[in-house]
Amino acid sequence: MKKLFKLLFSRLFFGGIFILIQIAVMVAALQYFSDRYAQVQTAFMVLSVLAVLYIVNQDGSSAFKIAWILPIVFLPLFGIPLYFLFGKKRIPERKRERYSGMALRYRAAMAPLLTEHPAETLGERDAVLQSAYLEDFAASPGFTQTETKYYPLGDELFPAMLEALEGAERYIFMEFFIIEPGVMWDSILDVLKRKAAAGVDVRLIYDDMACIMRLPRDYPQEMARFGIRCCTFHRFQPIPTGTLNNRDHRKICCVDGVTAFTGGVNLADEYINRRERFGHWLDCGVRVRGRAAYAFAQMFLGMWDYIMKQNEDPADFRPAPEKLEDIADDGFVQPYCDSPSDDEPVGETVYINMVSRAKDYVYICTPYLVVDNEIMNALASAAKCGVDVRIICPHIPDKWYVHLVTRSYYAPLLRAGVRIYEYTPGFIHSKTFVCDDKYAVCGTINLDYRSLFLHHECAVWMYKSSAVADMKDAYLDALEKSGEVTEENYRRPWYVRLGQSVLRVLAPLM
Repeated sequence: MKKLFKLLFSRLFFGGIFILIQIAVMVAALQYFSDRYAQVQTAFMVLSVLAVLYIVNQDGSSAFKIAWILPIVFLPLFGIPLYFLFGKKRIPERKRERYSGMALRYRAAMAPLLTEHPAETLGERDAVLQSAYLEDFAASPGFTQTETKYYPLGDELFPAMLEALEGAERYIFMEFFIIEPGVMWDSILDVLKRKAAAGVDVRLIYDDMACIMRLPRDYPQEMARFGIRCCTFHRFQPIPTGTLNNRDHRKICCVDGVTAFTGGVNLADEYINRRERFGHWLDCGVRVRGRAAYAFAQMFLGMWDYIMKQNEDPADFRPAPEKLEDIADDGFVQPYCDSPSDDEPVGETVYINMVSRAKDYVYICTPYLVVDNEIMNALASAAKCGVDVRIICPHIPDKWYVHLVTRSYYAPLLRAGVRIYEYTPGFIHSKTFVCDDKYAVCGTINLDYRSLFLHHECAVWMYKSSAVADMKDAYLDALEKSGEVTEENYRRPWYVRLGQSVLRVLAPLM
């Protein structure tokens, strides 16, 4: 009853009512013109053809195009405006120019910390090529003099994050998709309040839509009373806009530009198993300490400047040189972010690069397996060539319909030789790739359309770092707690296959 009462008086409820009113007006307008049905039908047919031609000639995933073409053809009244509101990823040129200018400023500020000859440091040709892609197309250079530490559970990441926050002297930047009061957030907030009172620059960004039922509307003002500067990403509006579809899914905690954390863990109790949801919650994160941590400060500042319309000098936030003196090399570390504000599918390309260049194995954790033909072909091709490709998905899902779609991809992958497992104790939220005892990625990027094409994301690519071996060990441990899926034990009745087929066509819109 308490949850229902909260929902009925929430922004989401009133916003939803307002959106329904707008839809009702559209339906009423159509009814008004019903006596001119032939003319209206012809007009919509022409618009549908033009819209379909426009979509077909856009760059991007063919599955994404098909998912939009179907509603446009069969329900043009709703399909056409919905596509131009939610389906288009390209942002106005003015904003693109602003992003470009910000990237140049950030790159200049980062220059003193970069590795002089990354190709010589990497040595191996495949590593050089993967790193060069991130350098050239994601404006994300690589670093040495950076230690890495992998945390296979949010339960272990949480105390490490608290310890790092306690040591803050200059600034704390926190950017998370979900924040919810509870043991985890309350403990972190207590530290943030004390640090802000002591003069540390504490800033917080959270995604408004993800937190709409978790935090009050005036939460930024509440934080301001404690000296914490806080803003929300893409404030929820009751008027449908394209920005509603693009969310800030990143998880960043950066302290003084020296220490940073990222991974799948949000700031809510289920992520540290203090509250049970969908069985045991398996999530992970990675800590980078050293030069590469400053890249996460840059990511945060870029988002802060975008939301607050500021132009701070990123060089002011470079880590103090003396804080880096005792940090040794630990392989090659390359933090990167992906954004719907450009036309470059960074998250997908990094994953495909790892799979297509693998020699021995690729071990993947993902909560969702809703992929396009490019990733499907890369996984199948690697397995057919003898690479040991394994994927762990949840056994207990958080979204039943997405899990149905995830399972619809099992059969073709199994036939290609990919080995698939489900984590039987509960829900696995980790997003990790480990390859050949050399490469690894840990971050926020799921194997689904939203993460790969619509959301703001971040991750860290690592080569011969100590975290790579730890990630492999953690993966093998999770594998022992997972049940293997085979074609024999995954036989589905016809009506399930039919439902999956329908959902799979619409998967890019989920």
